[in-house]
Amino acid sequence: MKKILFLMVAFAAALFAEDAVVATDVANQTLKAYSMIAAGLGLGLAALGGAIGMGHTAAATIAGTARNPGLGAKLMTTMFIALAMIEAQVIYALVIALIALYANPYLG
Repeated sequence: MKKILFLMVAFAAALFAEDAVVATDVANQTLKAYSMIAAGLGLGLAALGGAIGMGHTAAATIAGTARNPGLGAKLMTTMFIALAMIEAQVIYALVIALIALYANPYLG
């Protein structure tokens, strides 16, 4: 009896396998679409935040140099280090966006 029940379940799974493949394909396409939207929004927000941070850094450096011109070289060096760190954060967001688009671990 167990063998017959097992064969019936196996045949039923084979009959409904096509519907499962179609549902999986639709789920994969939906996940790809959401990944594209998330990558675009995430990268846009990272670029916006990076631009705001770079603007504040440059403004603070200019204000500091205007108050004390003798420290201009040190402030400029510190500014470039800060700009590199801000830009690194934007590049990390780009890497995550590329992973979401091309190497998505949730796609089957």
